[in-house]
Amino acid sequence: MFDNKSILITGGTGSFGKKYTKTLLERYNPKKIIIFSRDELKQFEMQQEFDSDCMRYFIGDVRDKERLNRAMRGVDFVIHAAALKQVPAAEYNPMECIKTNITGAENVIDAALNNEVEKVIALSTDKAANPINLYGATKLASDKLFVAANNISGGHQTTFSVVRYGNVVCSRGSVVPLFQKFIDEGKDHIPITHADMTRFWITLQQGVDFVLKNFERMLGGEIFVPKIPSIRIVDLAKAMAPSLPLKVIGIRPGEKLHEIMCPADLSYDTYEYSDHYVIAPGIKFSSRSNDYTTNALSEKGQAVQPGFEYNSKNNERFLSDSEIKSFNELALK
Repeated sequence: MFDNKSILITGGTGSFGKKYTKTLLERYNPKKIIIFSRDELKQFEMQQEFDSDCMRYFIGDVRDKERLNRAMRGVDFVIHAAALKQVPAAEYNPMECIKTNITGAENVIDAALNNEVEKVIALSTDKAANPINLYGATKLASDKLFVAANNISGGHQTTFSVVRYGNVVCSRGSVVPLFQKFIDEGKDHIPITHADMTRFWITLQQGVDFVLKNFERMLGGEIFVPKIPSIRIVDLAKAMAPSLPLKVIGIRPGEKLHEIMCPADLSYDTYEYSDHYVIAPGIKFSSRSNDYTTNALSEKGQAVQPGFEYNSKNNERFLSDSEIKSFNELALK
């Protein structure tokens, strides 16, 4: 699907963008991979690792619509990964988060339409479901923009979908590198925010593979949610440092005790497939069907029960101690 195609990744120097680029280069023969991001140092460092002839590096910010327009010329597929993601930072700097996560999303949509991009997938987060923090609220707004973009595309060929998943093991700013830092520094305890906290858990490669597959599955307007395990933060800390005591330090500003990916309020729009869920758009599209029981790969889904909620606390599968260690090892590869 990506052979001889041009792919642009916003926020492409982040953990996801680098793994996605690596996977594209290993599995396909793309015409161009365009890394669009604002940090020149991170781009320089990424160029040392990925210097294939198909690589292009554009310095730019998703807040800059004109730069996005220029970068998307001749692009077939867009992965929108750029975002301000740190929950406490967003609480203290709300307007900066809004400008990047909401205005930036609108700019990506406009640039994709202007350049007749074929398909766009925006990365979301479990924090966008029933959000209580600003980061989650901005990503919910972003999700709504990308869903509704399918209704404003008019005669354009562009289709937009969203992928939502949970915490990525060992990504920058995540808890695993933080715990490992405490262990490496010889600390006498592991700090945890709450003894009952749970999270959805996915490796970076699993996230990349899920996005790749959904470019083939997408009809436009749906939110894809993978079926993934949960983890108890206490179990994670004990698996990583079994001999160290735990110290509860309290939940950070805007942080949830448990995460949700498919809210109960949207159960009437949610469909279950073999390895994922689809949240169908609540709005009706004028130019396409709102039937999401069959995707573009002819995979079949069925409506979930009324009131169904997919959350990290009541998930059917929790990782064991040995599975946690295996996940961490996989994530570091």
